[in-house]
Amino acid sequence: MQYRRARITGGTYFFTVVSFRRARILTEEPNVALIREAFRTVMKRHPFFIEAFVLLPDHMHCIWTLPEGDADFSRRWRLIKSYFSRKCDEEYRQRAFSSRIRKKEKAIWQRRFWEHWIQDEQDFINHVEYIHYNPVKHGLVGRPVDWPFSSLHNHIKQGKSDPNWGALQGFKKPEIEGWSE
Repeated sequence: MQYRRARITGGTYFFTVVSFRRARILTEEPNVALIREAFRTVMKRHPFFIEAFVLLPDHMHCIWTLPEGDADFSRRWRLIKSYFSRKCDEEYRQRAFSSRIRKKEKAIWQRRFWEHWIQDEQDFINHVEYIHYNPVKHGLVGRPVDWPFSSLHNHIKQGKSDPNWGALQGFKKPEIEGWSE
């Protein structure tokens, strides 16, 4: 069976992108700045809007909305990943990825990414909450607001989220049907 990606022009999508062999390098400096630079550079030529985002040591989740008439998220991911890979410090590649470096590949990322087309408002809310709660799920922090590499901070500034979201007593962590990491 051949996998087919959803292609909805102007659509909103949830993505998961993972480092090769889940190497825990993404939240190391200068890699955080380099990921931001890769996104900014690609967004100048191929615009999209980031609805939600979280960067973890070995993967990232985000929700993008593409412009009307455009469904080419694959090109954007290829450009972001290749930009990061070209500019990533040689030391990281040698230390973390020596087996694939011998094959003359810049193995920073898993070859593919996972995407899900956001179908309605509740689906959107579930995925935003999943993204913002992910650092807690992985045991990196006790409260979502304590993780520095998350769009939750922007959502709080914009009044979309409460600073105590996800830390309140009786809080039920968000689940996405059929998804596990």
